Amino acid sequence: MWILGLLLLLCSLPSLEAQRVSSTSAETLESPPPQPIPFSHKVHHKLGLNCLTCHTVAAPGFEAGLPPDSQCMLCHASIKKESPAIQKLAAHEASGKPLKWARIYTLPRFVWFSHQSHHQDAGLACEQCHGPVSERDLIVKEKPTSMGFCMDCHAQRDAPNGCDFCHNLQ
Repeated sequence: MWILGLLLLLCSLPSLEAQRVSSTSAETLESPPPQPIPFSHKVHHKLGLNCLTCHTVAAPGFEAGLPPDSQCMLCHASIKKESPAIQKLAAHEASGKPLKWARIYTLPRFVWFSHQSHHQDAGLACEQCHGPVSERDLIVKEKPTSMGFCMDCHAQRDAPNGCDFCHNLQ
């Protein structure tokens, strides 16, 4: 009887793996969420800006922040200032009410994730998780943030994969 159970389990594994893979790819977005103003990472990258120029990772490094409007206005006070989008940005900056950017990548609160440990400690480039952002005018979620995707990456790099490594179990 146990042999029959083992055979059923082994036969269902490919199906379970296919479901996991398809749910991983279905998690990525097909179209970008609306943003308050147009922004091209591609254009800014060509001007010499890199990810950490705008997306600072403050200690303890749990998220890469979005730049304040005032940082954008350091250049845009004189560059492209006649653009309606830049005028909207300038108005927000002057009012003290920051633009509300739509986040592309989010994680549940019960997941512990540190950009600092992945980027600085493990030496991963931003593109390894976020895709080729520097080549994009519009940003979409190109890589999943599912547990399976993260665990596969950890397994490939021989990084810890225990539950308590990424989840607060308290």
